[in-house]
Amino acid sequence: MPPPSPPRLPAPDRPIGVFDSGVGGLSVLREIRRELPGEDLLYVADSAHAPYGDKPSGFIEARCMAITAFLVARDAKAVVVACNTATGAAIGALRREFALPVVGMEPAVKPAAGNTASGVVGVLATRGTLESARFAGLLARFGSGIEVVVQPAHGLVERVEAGDLEGADTRGLVERYVTPLLRRGADTLVLGCTHYPFIVPLIRDLAGPEVTIMDPGPAVAREVRRRLADENLLAPGSQAGSTRFWTSHDTAAAARLMSRLWGAEVEVERLPAPVAAAPWGRFDPDGA
Repeated sequence: MPPPSPPRLPAPDRPIGVFDSGVGGLSVLREIRRELPGEDLLYVADSAHAPYGDKPSGFIEARCMAITAFLVARDAKAVVVACNTATGAAIGALRREFALPVVGMEPAVKPAAGNTASGVVGVLATRGTLESARFAGLLARFGSGIEVVVQPAHGLVERVEAGDLEGADTRGLVERYVTPLLRRGADTLVLGCTHYPFIVPLIRDLAGPEVTIMDPGPAVAREVRRRLADENLLAPGSQAGSTRFWTSHDTAAAARLMSRLWGAEVEVERLPAPVAAAPWGRFDPDGA
């Protein structure tokens, strides 16, 4: 039997892979597109398993491994984990397993600490993110000298996944979760989930113009550029990059919602059955 082929090393003309538990990561993808207009992008929405925030860490890690393997099999030169919960549960394992740059998310506690005048920062996130060791480390490093008020925002991911960005149910959840933070004196709100930028208008209506709302997407896009530049992996040339989309859920529904969030009509492909339907175990790219 011949020896296995060595892994293909990343090359500048290959795409960047981005994934999230669902459509929320499109808020990061759009910032990457703005920062790196010449890059080809691959996006996976794992909406059949959203939200990740209430799932066991082992389940989340298995999903992240499977999706990253799928993206690597399609020649991704770097992978962006556009999900705070997935980053906390799996980014260490992904970096050990895959020989390419892996960029994750984290709530913007550090810049929020530098921004607040009242000394109170509110963090909206899923329970999975707020209970992660990664978030605890952020508080330990950057939370001294300020009060960080955390608010699990159960149900907001589901409202965004349903396409309800401004309805009464979504508005009611925003009021339930944001009002206590404002009453505690928070003048800076950290969006600790990539779905939440899509409901910023509701948050802004409630919080008012004097409260700063921190979306980590632009900072992540700058970090992607930096990592690619450090590895000499920035795309050559100046032509506009392409974008492809996959979902583990219904493609027609995904296309309608993702077109709305992306701001242009998109085609959405169905993930291969091994990665779409099997949450446990590893995805075999040769069997896709």
